[in-house]
Amino acid sequence: MVTRSENLIVFDHFCLDLANECLWRSSRPIKLRPKAFAVLNHLLARPRQLVTKEELLNAVWPETFVGDAVLKVVIRELREALGDDPKSPRFIETAHRRGYRFIGQIAESGQTLANDQEIRSNKAVSSSLLRAADSPQGVVGRDEALSQMRSWFEKMLGGERQIVFVTGEAGIGKTALVDTFTQSIASDRSIRIGRGQCLEQYGTGEAYLPVLEAIGRLCRERGQVVDLLRAHAPLWLLQMPSLVSASDRELLSREVSGATRERMLREMGEALEALTSDLPLVLILEDLHWSDYSTLDLISYLARQRQAAQLMLIGTYRNVELIVSGHPLRAVKQELLAKQQCEELPLEYLSENAIAEYLSARFPANRFPAELAGLIHERTEGNPLFMVNAVDYLVAEGLIAESEEAWELVVEIENVEVGVPDSIKQMIEKQVDHLDADEQRTLEAASVAGAEFSTLVVVAGLREDQAVVEARCHELARQRQFIQDCGVEELPNGEAVTRYGFIHALYQNVLYERVSTSRSVQLHRQIGERVEEIYGDRASEIAAELAMHFERGRDYERATKYLQQAASAAHRLYANEDAINLLSRGLALLEQLPPGAKRDAQELNLQLALAPLYRMTKGWTSPETEQVLDRAMELCDKVGDDAQRAQVFYGLESLYVVQARLEKVQLASDELHRLYQRMHGTTPPLEAEMMMTGSRLHLGRIVDANNEFERMLATKDPSQLQRIIEEQGWNYAVHGRAWHAHALWLLGYPHSALLRAEEAVRMARDLGQPFNQAVAATYLALLQQLCADEDTARASAEEALALTTEYEVPYYRAWSAILVSYALACEQPGAPTIASLRESIAAFKASGARLRLPYYFGLQALVCGRGGCAEDGLAAVDEGMAASRAHNERWWDAELHRVRGELLLSAGADADEAETAYIRAMEIARTQQSRSLELRAVMSVARLYQKRSKPQEARGLLTQIYDKFTEGFDTMDLREAKALLDELS
Repeated sequence: MVTRSENLIVFDHFCLDLANECLWRSSRPIKLRPKAFAVLNHLLARPRQLVTKEELLNAVWPETFVGDAVLKVVIRELREALGDDPKSPRFIETAHRRGYRFIGQIAESGQTLANDQEIRSNKAVSSSLLRAADSPQGVVGRDEALSQMRSWFEKMLGGERQIVFVTGEAGIGKTALVDTFTQSIASDRSIRIGRGQCLEQYGTGEAYLPVLEAIGRLCRERGQVVDLLRAHAPLWLLQMPSLVSASDRELLSREVSGATRERMLREMGEALEALTSDLPLVLILEDLHWSDYSTLDLISYLARQRQAAQLMLIGTYRNVELIVSGHPLRAVKQELLAKQQCEELPLEYLSENAIAEYLSARFPANRFPAELAGLIHERTEGNPLFMVNAVDYLVAEGLIAESEEAWELVVEIENVEVGVPDSIKQMIEKQVDHLDADEQRTLEAASVAGAEFSTLVVVAGLREDQAVVEARCHELARQRQFIQDCGVEELPNGEAVTRYGFIHALYQNVLYERVSTSRSVQLHRQIGERVEEIYGDRASEIAAELAMHFERGRDYERATKYLQQAASAAHRLYANEDAINLLSRGLALLEQLPPGAKRDAQELNLQLALAPLYRMTKGWTSPETEQVLDRAMELCDKVGDDAQRAQVFYGLESLYVVQARLEKVQLASDELHRLYQRMHGTTPPLEAEMMMTGSRLHLGRIVDANNEFERMLATKDPSQLQRIIEEQGWNYAVHGRAWHAHALWLLGYPHSALLRAEEAVRMARDLGQPFNQAVAATYLALLQQLCADEDTARASAEEALALTTEYEVPYYRAWSAILVSYALACEQPGAPTIASLRESIAAFKASGARLRLPYYFGLQALVCGRGGCAEDGLAAVDEGMAASRAHNERWWDAELHRVRGELLLSAGADADEAETAYIRAMEIARTQQSRSLELRAVMSVARLYQKRSKPQEARGLLTQIYDKFTEGFDTMDLREAKALLDELS
């Protein structure tokens, strides 16, 4: 019976739901891929009419070259879904070499209504029916686990997001449990299910691999998901080029200026919240023991969010793999469990009773001896995959057979015990041995291709006729022998090909191990070359896959090339740890190549790519950053060009700034100017100029630095700004404003300085750049301390410390920790807080950083003075002056001399000695035109003169400097100066 209503096409016990794009059998949903759904809909629109292959291909795959093999796969999928036999069809009939027709009967309207109501009302299905009729091997012995999964699902429906890890060894039934769970929840409500899988062959390299796969599938199944991503997660949509046009990609690229790793996470979090606002979402990420680091970051981020969301994320993994490999998932899971932000469901082996239940479900009304279940349990230890394969083996060997009356064991139980292999690997080996030679060779080539593969790739490995290989794969998938149909893939050239996948990773592993080393090398190389040829200019889209094939094919030169491309892709996703791993693998592979200019050139490219990644993740002064830059310079001397030398000198310039090797900054800057004049006839880019200007400030050339900051910040070049953010990870517009605020305060403009620092914080927040927020917050805390606004400074310092800790910014974290320690010591000056500040400064030095050490030692001296420890304070001043001399960092010299005078007076020294220190402070400040520090020095002199009964001289000095200020009269220093002037009057 067939009829069509507005949104439903009902036939027999089936219903094609056009609104939700799914197929129902009575009350049970049947999963169909989008193309299969479209083919069935097209056939149902012409009942009993011949629909030619050409018509179907044009309707379902417009403007795409698709062969008959692809259509055959889709028709087979439909027949399996409908339970239709091609030899005696009830629904889809084949017209040999011409096409297909749907042969179901047309229903009366009354019958249609009855069927429609039944389908709409009867949505509940018992787990026992599912067990008996649909997938016994998937659920036997798992009632308790399924019950627990459903209880978490119910919590999720109430808005309490759920992160669930299903764990167990290979073959224990993790996927089967998840499949059965999703079938059961989908039978009684509308939900979205997204699914992605980590792949062993790509290791931890391809950033967000399972998430992109899951979201991509959702997008292809439901068009509105693409619109939702465009609104909430444009960065993610950019990573799926097949879903957007070239013009859309260009538009999106302009919209995502200022992106960061944190924005990637936030975007996906917001997108998933929006996605779950109308329907619950179950997001399944399989085999997380092979996951990239970025996917783990996302799982942690989603787990930490407290907003209500109908989201259930299910991750599966093997515990043993985590222990052996040291994969970071173990630490992530333990942290989430400790914070009660996830659930864990470890699966145990099946019991003997569960195996007996399986035998009863698979072989109804059997006459098996009671000992059979026990024997299978003993031999397989209750491993579900081994158990199913053992039973399959008994059937294939004819030891279990069906008579006219029932299924029976046709041999003595002792003979069964002898025949069953001892391990699942041996079992799979025996199954492979039953195949003919061509099938074995095909599956072995497929195992080299990957967990999923296209027939074109297998053809490349075998070098056989494509039609023959497609037919062989088609038959193996039809019989579900090792592989299954995974739909259709559209290639860059517009051709559509069939994809298959191994039913379980163990099948692929066993088959891969059968391939000899020499043949494996040959197959990987042939497959890599064919895939490279197919993708052409778009090969970078699958760089991780190509790198794997060429690495295993021992073509290390090409493997390194694609590892670098994969690292670039990871860097564009702000997955810096994954990018570092890929580049490090590339460096290791280069060791396999003979020395020479070509090898050195490749290494130089990798080292240059590593430098900014280490700078962002390890810190400016990390040993890794310095080693990479030193090696890159060494290679530049051999094979580098001017552009590469400029990259190295910029890296060295930024390194020298943080190390306070300020004279070397000047040398690196001079070299950069020469290189850019030679290459482009221009000055170096803004990020390099920013570093040079910052070094001028710290050298005490404050007016020069201020003028340069104003010039650079007046330059507005969005394209250059975006390039710097992408390459270096920081925003020069934010950083420049923060640094400029520092210069403005020194020059005597405290109000303008605060406005500038707050502008930097606001800009970083508006751009959604947590890394740069951390930088801006740290500079703001510094400025508030310069203004002696202790309460506000502490709050800003604590915010900076929280941001730099959360977003792993090592250099700024060490800096902000000093500012927090100083704020606490100011509130409660004493041995414990002073010791804490001293430890923070020591930790900063231990990181290799040296910039601002004179300032930090000056802070230590001040709190020592407050705590009555003048001698310790003088020792800190001496350390600060030594650091200033060692690195020529002179901007804080005036204050160090002034604080020394204050501490000398506290220690009972001669007042003349203190006066000498104050006068020296005044001279330095005037030379540097640092009005703010000159004001402090003059106030110290004025107080000393006041005590010596020289008020007129004191007033004259103080009036002279005070009258130079035009703003900031509400700041602490100027308020104290005004009060002192009033006293001297």
